[in-house]
Formats: sequence, C-alpha cells, structure tokens
Amino acid sequence: MKKVLEYALTLAQSFVKKTEGIFKNAGFPIPVGFSDEDVNLKAPRLFSDEFYLYYLQYTGKAGMSIYTAAIAIVTRKDIKDFFVESLSDTVKLMGITNDILQSKGKLMNAPKVPNPKEAEFLHDQSFLNGYIGDIRPLHGLEVAHLFDNINNDVTSKALIIGFSQGAQDKRVKKYLDRGKTINKKHVGLLSKKLHDDNLPSPTYLDHMVTASTIPPFSDKLMVAHKIDMFSMKIREYANGLSLNGRKDIGVLYAKCLMDVSLYVEDGANLMIDNSWMEQPPIIVNRKKLNSKE
Repeated sequence: MKKVLEYALTLAQSFVKKTEGIFKNAGFPIPVGFSDEDVNLKAPRLFSDEFYLYYLQYTGKAGMSIYTAAIAIVTRKDIKDFFVESLSDTVKLMGITNDILQSKGKLMNAPKVPNPKEAEFLHDQSFLNGYIGDIRPLHGLEVAHLFDNINNDVTSKALIIGFSQGAQDKRVKKYLDRGKTINKKHVGLLSKKLHDDNLPSPTYLDHMVTASTIPPFSDKLMVAHKIDMFSMKIREYANGLSLNGRKDIGVLYAKCLMDVSLYVEDGANLMIDNSWMEQPPIIVNRKKLNSKE
C-alpha cells in the first residue's frame, strides 16, 4: 500500500512539474494552488491504510475523466501529448490499485449480469417504464453506473467525515457536514434501485476513519478538494443518466445532479468569501473597454 501511494505521489509531482513548464514557456502565471502551509505532516493518522486504496480509486477516476475530456478538445500537440501521457500513467495507477484491492479480497465489483442467449430487439415502449406499468429489471449499464456512483459516494462520505473532524472554521465544518448528508442521501437512493432487484451495493467505509480531530489539512484545501470531487460527481451522474433507459432512474439522477450542483456553487461562494479561489483566465471584456472611450 505504501509503495502504490509513493508511486501516486511521484506521478502528481511529475504532472505539476510538467504543467509548470508549459506555463513558463508560454509566459503564463503559475497558479498559487496549495503550499506546505496547507498540510501538517505531524498530524496523527486520519485514515487506515486500506482507505487510501479506495481513495486512489476515487481520485484516479476523476483524473481519467478530466484527461479524457482534455484530449478531445486540445489541439496543441505538446499539450495533447501531456494529457495522453497523464491518462496512461493514471490508468496504470488504477490497475495497480485494483490489483492490490483484489489480492486482499477488498475490490468492490458491480454485480454480474447473465449473458443473453441471443441478440434481441425491443418491440414495446414498456422498456422505458419506471413508475407505472410493467417495470423491467435493470440492464447492465444501469447496474454498472449505479454501483460505481455509490462506490464514489461511500468513499466521499468517509473522506468528508475525516475532513469535518478537523475543520477549524465553523462555516467550513457546516459545509463539510452538509456534503456528508448529501453523500448519505445519494447512497441510500441509488442503493435502493439495486436492492429492489435483489442486487448488492457497496458498503460504507466510515470505519476506516480514525478518531483524530487534529487537522492534517487546511480548511482551504479541504473545501477546494470537496468542490473538485463533487464536480466529478456531476460528470459521473451525467454519464449514468445518459446511458440509462428507465424513467425513474433518469429522474433520480436529475435530482442528484441538482443536489451536487448547488453544493459546488455554495462551496465556490465559501472559497470566494475567504479569498481562497483563484480566477481562471477570462476573455477580454469588450464592454468595459468600450466604456473607457
């Protein structure tokens, strides 16, 4: 476990160094981001060893999602090559992490769907039912995305419990506690869809959080991290929604998306109020230029 964490740290340091090089060559200011002041290396352990593997799964999927999206829209060769390399390295990290979890009997896989006997075509709109009429069992992609989103939420919930224990600012603590409530709500709603079809769902990881209340991370880092990871939920819920065929599941994902979107917005407001959020590059304000004439 320590070896894979060290490998993940090496990758992160490499990504930061290469990104800084691209920015410097372009005369682009280097983002402030976070510093040694945002991490307390002397703080007691906050999570068990096993949790770090689930955490790497959680963040690895976020990285793969971002790099894949970037590859599709970037046109400059050196930057595209950077994202392709970053994606490849992250895929390797995910493979190592999953192999370790599997070797320890801790890998949470989506339930298997039996192979169909032959190719079939639909002839009845009841396939799309979700509230009334003949409601069909879940299909494979629905199962996979429900399971994966629950997996993300149980990891997020454990992480946010640990963060909340050490939060210093009352407003930050309240924000983190709200995130925990959203995670718990979504796990319950998504799990019910699996349980209704007699399928298992991922279990909570809350027991992997220690009782320490000494924060290893600054309030700024914790809030920024949860905004980032809840933003990933927007992409993952949208993926599940786009590949779903039942009306009830579509409505469920829409509600979850609303919860998460409002949470991310409130987190951004919290960051801005504390002067923690850096402004991304914006286009020229032509209206403002014209007003000076």
